[in-house]
This record gives sequence, structure tokens and C-alpha cells, in this order.
Amino acid sequence: MREDHRDQQTSRLVFDGDLGLLRDRTVAVIGYGNQGRAQAIVLRDNGIRVIVGNIRDHYWDRAVKDGFEVYNIGDAVRRADIALLLLPDEIAPGVYRESIEPLINNRRGFILCFASGYNIAYGFIKPPQGVDVIMVAPRMIGWGILERHRQGRGYPVLIGVAQDSSGMALEYAKAIAKGIGAIGLPGGVAVISSFEEEALLDLLSESTWSPMLIAAMEAYFDVVTENFGVSPEAAILELYASGELAEIGRAMAEIGFYEQLKLQSRTSQFLHLTRARNFYKIARRIVEREALKIWSGKITREWSPDLASGRVILERLLRIAMRSRMAEYEDRLYRALGRR
Repeated sequence: MREDHRDQQTSRLVFDGDLGLLRDRTVAVIGYGNQGRAQAIVLRDNGIRVIVGNIRDHYWDRAVKDGFEVYNIGDAVRRADIALLLLPDEIAPGVYRESIEPLINNRRGFILCFASGYNIAYGFIKPPQGVDVIMVAPRMIGWGILERHRQGRGYPVLIGVAQDSSGMALEYAKAIAKGIGAIGLPGGVAVISSFEEEALLDLLSESTWSPMLIAAMEAYFDVVTENFGVSPEAAILELYASGELAEIGRAMAEIGFYEQLKLQSRTSQFLHLTRARNFYKIARRIVEREALKIWSGKITREWSPDLASGRVILERLLRIAMRSRMAEYEDRLYRALGRR
């Protein structure tokens, strides 16, 4: 039974794809932000014909400077066989309805590729029949994709299929994953997933451990500076400004979450593991609560592409955060260190 389970897990891992599937196709990268620029450059370097679709802004100018043919979004989709929709989640549905959907309604064989599960999982975008709808979701930020490309290294990516009209949708997802430098190289792997799974994992990270980390850091800063007279600069350096936290994160990625504990002192290991047990029940309750909100779709009533109240709340919370004591002292420290 264990062997069967292990085989099932292994079958979800993909290490290569067939670039030949893309050789005679034109790929339109829609949106030339961090992900769009990185994916477009790597695809082109891998011999794929790439054009860019964007509004006329500084991203348009940057794409032209990088040597791409740039069109408005509708014209790019009209000229392409494959469109990589690399716009922010909250913008994509409006752009899709206005500039993409009318052009692909009767285009059997067109391939629409997403880098996030959000809009398909929650139905904000509903592509027509006859179109392959796939997901190639890098677990890597844009500059990291370009850095690994220069190093000849791959990176993790989630791939999935929401609509397989051609019978080849998963193979196209693998090909795009290879085209953007994720697989076919050392360190690269694609995990066969789904739009729903990607959305759950992404939103759950952003709803649980990541905000818990923010809250813990803010509480740590306030307690040690207000109750114990610790200098704000020393507290911020201890929390993250020294770079130690980033190095721990890098070690987790390279050798594993638990293995990296061995790089720390025995005192550190003892405190981490004993206190983690204390926090686990509280953390699990929070994760379960947030996971249910995400899985049921309740989260979209707080934040969705068309919800003005969500943007108002976000802007207000950003203003509050930027006026906090911790933000004020962080700014002073980073200016003194020459980082700003």
C-alpha cells in the first residue's frame, strides 16, 4: 500500500516537456510586469516566437526596449496561438472580458494559460468551449526566474488543466513549463496540480502563516521596545534586517525545513521545537478556519476583482502599516545603512 502511494505521488512530478509543441506557434505574453518580462525573455531565448500584449505605459516601453513586438492586448491575442495571461488577479477578468474573450470565442485550438488558479477556480473568468485552459504557475518571482535562467537552473512550478479541448492540454502545459525555464534543467520540477489546489495553497499561505509572521514580528518589536527598553534598531536587525531570516529561508529551500534546524545551535533547536508544540493547536485552528473560507469561496466576498470595498480596506491598512512605529524606525535604519 505504501509503495502504491509513493508511486502515485511520484507520477505527479514532471521533469521535462516537449518544446517542439511550441516551435510553430506564436505566444502572446499578456502583461509585461515582473512575471511577464521574465517569462517572455526565457521563452524567446529558448527559440519560441513571443509577442507582448500590454497597455501603453512604461511596461510597454520596457518591452520595446527589450526587443519585443508589442501590441495592444486584443491585437496580440489576434496574432497568437497561445496567450499567457500574466496580469494581476484583480485586473485580469476585466481585461479578459473586454480584449480577449471576443477574439477566442470561435477559435478552436487556442490555448489560454494562467499563472494563478484564482480566476478560474472562482469563476471570474469562464473561457469558451473549444479552448484549452491550462495553468503554469511558477513558485518563483520574476527576477528569480531570470537569475536561474542565467545559471542554467530550473525551479518549481505547478501545472494543471481546467479544459482539455485538444486532448493535449497537459502536454502543452509541460511544454510551456519547459519554455519558461522551469523544467528540463537541474533543480526544476513541475507538480501536476489544479486551479483549485493552486488557489487554495496560495490564498491559505497569504491568510495564515504569512500574516501570522507579520503579527508576531510587530508584537515582538512592540514588547521588547516598550516593555524592556530594547533599541528599535537592534530589534529590527534581529527580526529581519540583518538578513539572517533570509538565509534561514534559503536553507529551507535548499536542504529542507527540518534539516536546516541542524545548522542552528542546540539552544535554538530546543526553543524552536518546544515552542512550536505550544503554538501548534492555535495555529491549526486558524489554518482550518481560513481554509474553509477559501474553499467555500467566502474569501471572495472580502476581496474580489470587482469589490471596491476590498480596495478601500487594503489602502487604509497600508496607510496604517506605513505610519507604525516599526515602519518609522525601519525607515531610519535603512536610510542609515544606505538601503534607501
